[in-house]
Order: sequence, then structure tokens, then C-alpha cells
Amino acid sequence: MDWSTKVVLITGGTGSFGKKCTAILLKECSPRKIIIFSRDELKQHEMRNALDHPSLRFFIGDVRDRERLYRALEGVQIVIHAAALKQVPAAEYNPFEAVKTNVIGAQNLIDAAIDRGVERVLGLSTDKAVNPVNLYGATKLCAEKLLIQGNSYSGRHGTRFGCVRYGNVVASRGSVIPLFQKQAESGVLTVTDKRMTRFWITLEQGVHLVLTAIERMSGGEIFVPKLPSMNILDLARALAPNARLETIGIRPGEKLHEVLIAEDEVRQVRETDNFYVILPHHPWWGERELPGARPVGPDFSYSSDTNPQRLEASELAAMIQRTGIEG
Repeated sequence: MDWSTKVVLITGGTGSFGKKCTAILLKECSPRKIIIFSRDELKQHEMRNALDHPSLRFFIGDVRDRERLYRALEGVQIVIHAAALKQVPAAEYNPFEAVKTNVIGAQNLIDAAIDRGVERVLGLSTDKAVNPVNLYGATKLCAEKLLIQGNSYSGRHGTRFGCVRYGNVVASRGSVIPLFQKQAESGVLTVTDKRMTRFWITLEQGVHLVLTAIERMSGGEIFVPKLPSMNILDLARALAPNARLETIGIRPGEKLHEVLIAEDEVRQVRETDNFYVILPHHPWWGERELPGARPVGPDFSYSSDTNPQRLEASELAAMIQRTGIEG
């Protein structure tokens, strides 16, 4: 793909992912224009001052506002959909708001992208969308379904929709890593359950997965990276080896382990060296296959507790250093 001819719009562009994605796009891809679409004028002002690039545009708007999306998508070829309410406790307490942003917002984007002739739309999803036990995960599952099925609305020659799905981001707001680092100052770390495991990815890895998915998508795929897992106890010991651990109990809507590919999705999964792809099971997909990908075995599973790829303490330290979080 020749990114230099493309106009890219990033919803939720002032968030952790949006800022990292913008920086990498400017450095590695040089799009003709990048439009940052978000609600917060202060964050846009700070981002504008931090990056100060002639290709950047800033557009105040909310994915809940269909008319504003129609205006923003004029002349856009690529959309990276990162806007979401993603804090699990906040979504549990404010369910209507989570649905308006994560579900209705996705529908608004699909309609606007098709009508504006956008070429490709890629949505960001999460391991919490697989067999969801909380509202946040349920809304992201709905968003996945809407985006994948959006291909049937756009038709064979229209806008292409796809998703990426990955685990906990090391540098994201609300991550347990900054929490543990702060708690280490007091000598006591709070752990919900010592058996808990999670997948881990850096923002930079997430951005490169998104860019690869945009370049390789035909429409309808869910791209899933190959990630390491780590037990929360090992994570705590790696960050603060001398701290005392206090078990406080699992929180509402929280799982012991996360799954990136559901058991019933396995028959549609294809594997490459760096990621998995879940192909759509719809008539409009036909007999297409992702070039270079191969089917996985019938016993394949991808859960954070059984994942053979484990994250060692030294690897975690390197990931944290790359993200710029102070230890």
C-alpha cells in the first residue's frame, strides 16, 4: 500500500494508542494527511504542540454523533477506529454510556464510512470480547460483529471492514503496571488473585499489527497477534521483588484468565509467523484465503493460562523500557 497518497482518520486519536499510532505513521508511512478525531480539545491542543507536523489535522467530534462523522470522513481513505469507553468498572456503573460509544458509535462509523466511500476501516478490539463476562467485553464483541458484518452492507466493491484483537497494553491508562510501580513505594502491592494470567503487548506492537492488518485485509478478518502471557504474581515480583503482596479478591466483571480466540472460532483460524487471522464465516467471503497463512489444528486454543509463550521478568523490563514508563 502506498500510504503517501492516503488520508487517514483515527477515532479516539488523542488516547494512548492514537498518539503512538500517529507518531509511527508520521515516521514510517508519511500519509498525505492524518486527521485526529476526538472529543477533548485540551488533549488535541497538547498533541498538536507535541507533534507539530504539517500533515496533522484535528477534528473535535464524538463517534456518537453521526452527522459529525459524515463531515469528518469527507475525502478519507483509511479509518483506524480506536475510540471506546474501556474501563471495566466505569462501563459496569455507566452501561448506557458504554453502549452509546462502543456499540452505537461503531454503527455510526460503519454507516458514515460506507456513504463517504472510505476504502478501509479497522477497529480495535480486546481479549475481553471473547466469552465476555463484563459489559465492556460485551460491547466490544458487539462492535466486532458490527464491523465484520459491515462488509455485507458495503457490498463486494465497497468499503472493507476488519478488526484487530489483542491483550493488555503495557503503557495504557489503567494498566496494572503503573499501579504496581506506584504501590511499590509503600512496600505493599494489591493483587486480586494470585492465579490470574494476562496477555501483554506494547503500544508499538499494537500499532504495527494495525498497520499490517490494514495493508493485508480483504474485509471481514480479525487479526490476533502472537503474544506472551504472564502470571500476575510473577508480574508483581518482577516489578517489586521486595514488596509484600496483599490479596484483595477478584473484582466484578474480571476473569482469572483471558482468551484471545474462542473455541468455536478455531475452524476459521489461520496462522502466520507473527499473528493469527480469524476468517469470517459468511457467504460474502467466498473461498478466499489469506496468502501465506495456514490452518491451525482442531485442538488449538489460545488462553493466557495455557499459552506456551511466557513473558520473563527480563522481557517485561525491556517492554517497560521501550514504552518509556519509569521503573
